[in-house]
Amino acid sequence: MSRDEIKTAIYQLLDNTSDQVLNEVLEYLRSVKDPPVEKVNLSQNLRTVLSEDKEPLQRLAK
Repeated sequence: MSRDEIKTAIYQLLDNTSDQVLNEVLEYLRSVKDPPVEKVNLSQNLRTVLSEDKEPLQRLAK
């Protein structure tokens, strides 16, 4: 996806989001602005692990 396509997709999602969620998104974006590369990689790896192991993690949570 190009940068413009990503922005358009984000804007479309934000248009249908509650004010509370918008505030959370804003705070998150502020917290990740210009992070070190290591932190970005860690975040991507964590997301991969969580998505791949979703079912076992849900069972553990119960």
